[in-house]
Amino acid sequence: MMDDKQNNAIELWGGIECTINRVENNYFDQLAYSGHYNRIDDINLLADTGIQKIRYPVLWEKHQPYKDEKIDWDYTTERLNALKVKGVNVIAGLVHHGSGPAFTNLLDPEFPYLLADYAQKVVQQFPWIEYYTPVNEPLTTARFSGLYGFWYPHKKDDASFLKMLLQQVKAIVLSMQAIRKINPQAKLVQTEDLGKTYSTKSLKYQANFENHRRWLTYDLLCGLVTPRHPLWKYFLKKGITTNELDFFQQHACVPDVFGFNHYLTSERFLDGRLNHYPKHTHGGNAYQRYVDVEAVRIEMKTDWGVRALLKEAWHRYKRPMAITEVHLHCHREDQLRWFKHVWASCEKLKNEGVNIEAVTAWAMLGSYGWNKLLTEPAGDYEPGVFDVRNGVPRPTALARFLKKENQPSHLRLLSAGKGWWQRTSRFFHKPMLLQNTVDNVPECSAPLLIIGKNGTLGRAFAKICEDRFLSYQLLSRDECNLCDEASIQSTIEKYKPWAIVNAAGFVRVDDAEREFEKCFFDNVKGPENLAIACAYNGVKLVTFSSDLVFDGNKTAPYVEDNETSPLNIYGRTKAQAEELVLKANSNALLIRTSAFFGPWDEYNFAHFVRRSLLNEETISVAKDVFISPTYVPDLVNATLDLLVDDEKGIWHLANQGELTWADLAYEIADRFDLNRTYINAVRNEELALPAKRPLYSVLSSVRGILLPRLDNALKRYTDTMQVAFQKEKQLLRNARA
Repeated sequence: MMDDKQNNAIELWGGIECTINRVENNYFDQLAYSGHYNRIDDINLLADTGIQKIRYPVLWEKHQPYKDEKIDWDYTTERLNALKVKGVNVIAGLVHHGSGPAFTNLLDPEFPYLLADYAQKVVQQFPWIEYYTPVNEPLTTARFSGLYGFWYPHKKDDASFLKMLLQQVKAIVLSMQAIRKINPQAKLVQTEDLGKTYSTKSLKYQANFENHRRWLTYDLLCGLVTPRHPLWKYFLKKGITTNELDFFQQHACVPDVFGFNHYLTSERFLDGRLNHYPKHTHGGNAYQRYVDVEAVRIEMKTDWGVRALLKEAWHRYKRPMAITEVHLHCHREDQLRWFKHVWASCEKLKNEGVNIEAVTAWAMLGSYGWNKLLTEPAGDYEPGVFDVRNGVPRPTALARFLKKENQPSHLRLLSAGKGWWQRTSRFFHKPMLLQNTVDNVPECSAPLLIIGKNGTLGRAFAKICEDRFLSYQLLSRDECNLCDEASIQSTIEKYKPWAIVNAAGFVRVDDAEREFEKCFFDNVKGPENLAIACAYNGVKLVTFSSDLVFDGNKTAPYVEDNETSPLNIYGRTKAQAEELVLKANSNALLIRTSAFFGPWDEYNFAHFVRRSLLNEETISVAKDVFISPTYVPDLVNATLDLLVDDEKGIWHLANQGELTWADLAYEIADRFDLNRTYINAVRNEELALPAKRPLYSVLSSVRGILLPRLDNALKRYTDTMQVAFQKEKQLLRNARA
């Protein structure tokens, strides 16, 4: 990722999302969700990415849940020693978005002293640790706990917010004092969200206030909150005494490294024109209603972004800085682009004389529940440098991208594209200054080749490649005849793709019973030829199989290593293709999936049900055949992520959940408010289909469940189709009038 000169200039740090936050009487532990507590081997995986330092948790709530209980250090000692052996320096975090153990909280006057006592125990146990972050993001935690009431102790007022902030910053000061009594060389790496608020003219007063507030963690530690500070009167008005503020002037604890956590959501834009924005963005203060949205989605007329914010921080403090969290929940190539963007921004500043010590790959094991701000247990998972959804960390493309040696060429290629935050499609409103700009996916010397121009899957891949800014070529079977080895080779030589997606094939299950030869050539011979050619040319390959390779004798979902035993011709060709493709090309990625439904064409069961019921036509569907319906956008996005990750072998991709064809028809009827009495639920044998079906072909995975739950997919499908459905209804009314 970086040449030697860059690598010497800026260090690569890492960190694992380790929040233990409290909601009412429940503690939500990110490391428990990720399984890290049970895997000592994680340390080697993390260290082998090339990181030089790691933000590693030695969390108070985990080690001292009860005040007078003796601390068991064995687990942490084993891991910290393993990091030491690997040559990775530790930045020890003591509280991460927490409120402390149950015997204290952020409003408890004893909180700072209790944390300092714990910090002393930590340094006594690990005197060799040089770097500490006693409290991560105290301002953010105080906002979420004291202003918004999301986290314990669930307050929603300025006075509580300020009390919580001061308590945490005082805890940092006292903790560093305790640590330095034993280790005078200990250094403070203080983290805080690097955000900024922009606004329209009428809301400049609110933006100014928030922009003074964002520096408070560092201003307090540096002893800069004096009567001349812009927020001094704000503190006093909300009940904070001068004695409380004087403490920080008298006990300045200037960070050795100012650690900034930067996210695309950190920069906000305030706008009083409510009708210009979705209702969920509406909010306000005591005086005015306004929207609060991500600044990245507004056409900004001022400098913004990580580079501009770091320059502001440098001019304010003139102290060593680091980006202590770089993470983006998005598709894989945009994760690469985001890390590269932040790194390049820091390199430019470094060359301009700004002292930036490091950039940190954050959430190396991913994170859980941030889509709901950690207010519910577990929650949606966001992969990071590793993906832990199968219980063992699986390196993603980002893990390989962090290493400068043996980096796959396709990662350099993909990381060169525009990230979503750089494309005009990100805006809420059509930009004025950029109104003639078109974000066309650029031509590429090595595109993704998609074969299957006229099919559901091929067209879906093309659409999503457009959305993800991936260069591609979409070809029909006539343009690349998979049954002709010479045609495949000439196509590869012409386009020089980095990977090929085989979205072609014979898909008519019942017709396969009488068109065996064509089904064989399309589903077996073609993929085998493609696998051979891709192996010969060093091109990545993904091809597709089906749940119909199974016989349905199980009563629990099928996983990747279950034995195949197809019941029909179509399933037999798919099973044979799996064997031949992997024999010819062990690096091929083979996706088994099931029962497509999607918003972009009419050739799927959901559309058939919706259209039939709208026209009051009776349909007969099986009530005893259990499947795992798969939402096409989810399937394609997950497949592309696996392809970018350089995965291989068989993967099962289907939305989580199981139901019968009849149940699926009822779901579609209910979601579109259609009359379900037109659904005739029958036994499979009554349908008298030419091809025999397994009565149970639900898919799951031992490699990682990557797709969302089925109810989530059905909701998104319904929302997407509502406009088209209303048009269909109106056309039908007009026709009947």
